Amino acid sequence: MLTSTDKKTLKGIANTLETKYQLGKSGITDTSVDMFDKALTAHELIKIDVMKNVTTEIMELALDLSSKLKAEVVNVIGRTILLYRRNPKNPKIKL
Repeated sequence: MLTSTDKKTLKGIANTLETKYQLGKSGITDTSVDMFDKALTAHELIKIDVMKNVTTEIMELALDLSSKLKAEVVNVIGRTILLYRRNPKNPKIKL
């Protein structure tokens, strides 16, 4: 569980991150979950841009993704989801 201080730190780090991942109209698929899982393992913190043609509520998508990926939702701003999952073998972000 992330504390408010941890979330603040992660939001600061996320300001310098580019959005590399997108979630399209097909929504959450096995392929997208696999891709996000690999990205979280490699980077620990990722930004996901939800396309405008997705009709599902953004917070609902964020919570669904976080449960499937065993990650934590750091923040949801507009159509951007910020997810964090610590890499137990090789942590890159010190909290």
